[in-house]
Amino acid sequence: MRRLFEISRYAVIIPSAASIIGAIVLMILGSIEIVRSAIDVVLKQVPLKETVVAILTSVDAILLGTVLLVIGYGLYELFIDTNLEVPDWLEINTLDDLKAKLIGVVVAIIAVIFVGVLVDAKSPNEVMYYGVGAGAVVLALAAFTYTSKK
Repeated sequence: MRRLFEISRYAVIIPSAASIIGAIVLMILGSIEIVRSAIDVVLKQVPLKETVVAILTSVDAILLGTVLLVIGYGLYELFIDTNLEVPDWLEINTLDDLKAKLIGVVVAIIAVIFVGVLVDAKSPNEVMYYGVGAGAVVLALAAFTYTSKK
C-alpha cells in the first residue's frame, strides 16, 4: 500500500505537461496576435486605441501562459524532480514558493487588464470600479502572502 502512495505522485506529470503545453499555446497565440496588430497598424492604419487594446490583450495571454508555465514547472519540481534545470527565479522548493510565484504573475496580469480597461473605458466611473476591484484583489493577495509567511 505504501508503494502505491509513493508511485501516485507521478500522476502529477499529466497536469504538469498539460500546463506546459497550454503555456506554449498561449504564448504562441499571444505573440502571433501582437505581430498581427503591428501589421494592421502599418497596412490598415488601425487606430492607436484599438492597437493598444489588442496588444494588451495579447500580453495578457502571454502572461497567462507564464502562469501555466510556472504551474507546470512548479508541480514537476515539487513532485517529480527537484533537480530540474530552471532559472534561479523559477526554482520551487515548497508549495509556498509556488504560491508566491503565482501571486506575482497574477498581480502582473491584473495590472495589464487594468491598463486595458483604462485605455478602453467609456466613463471615469468604469475606470474607478475596475481600479477599486483590482486594488482589492491585489491587497487581498498581498495580505495572503504576508500572513502565510508567518
